[in-house]
Amino acid sequence: MCSPRFGLAFCLLGRAEAILLARGAGFDFAVIDMEHGPLGLGELGQAAAAGLAAGLPVFGRVTGPSSPDIARVLDCGATGVIVPHVDSAEQATQIARACRFAPRGARALPGPLPALDYRVVPAAELTGTAERQIEVIAMIESAAALEAVEEIAATPGIDMLMIGSNDLADGIGRRGDLAHPEVLAAFQRIARAAHDNGCGFGVMGLPPALVQSHGLALGASTLVATNETNLIAEGGAALLRVLRGKDQP
Repeated sequence: MCSPRFGLAFCLLGRAEAILLARGAGFDFAVIDMEHGPLGLGELGQAAAAGLAAGLPVFGRVTGPSSPDIARVLDCGATGVIVPHVDSAEQATQIARACRFAPRGARALPGPLPALDYRVVPAAELTGTAERQIEVIAMIESAAALEAVEEIAATPGIDMLMIGSNDLADGIGRRGDLAHPEVLAAFQRIARAAHDNGCGFGVMGLPPALVQSHGLALGASTLVATNETNLIAEGGAALLRVLRGKDQP
């Protein structure tokens, strides 16, 4: 079994240097989060190019299943696209179709791609190589998604189910209570659906104390450990408590 991947999401810092920062810290991948905050395709493209050069996968999180940027994230060099709020098999099918070239989908043929160093290659080589290098990730974050999770996981072209921890807990009536047994049961159902259908299983937004029980113990292969905003705010607050004598190191 492969070791799990731990990633760092960026909500505010979109410069190429951020990717080197993530790599230097030892993270296995980075996420450019375009759902929450000001980052857009311009920052995603710069980060993805830096990731390709540095050997660190970069994923782009778009705003939802109807986002016009789902395939553009891939055209800009991202290793994969993370789509939040996937609530049905119909939406999963729409996403997969946007990300896959014919005959599997309807993704438009792009020009030279950053993942191929912008080399001009025959269309068959371009599509074949690009198709092999991407991951299409559907986020499960609501009661509706939980009820449809088996069908979402079985959708051809979906590579991974990823739980949005806080939104899922909120969606099933357990806002802020990730340790509640009902939330754990939901995680278990999603993990089982992923494994039964040959999908990867990932988690975003877990506090460190629940990473084992809600992630690793359920076979999660991909975990977004935190984002840079929380890392700075929480780490800074912890440091100041120590420096001000309010906490012991």
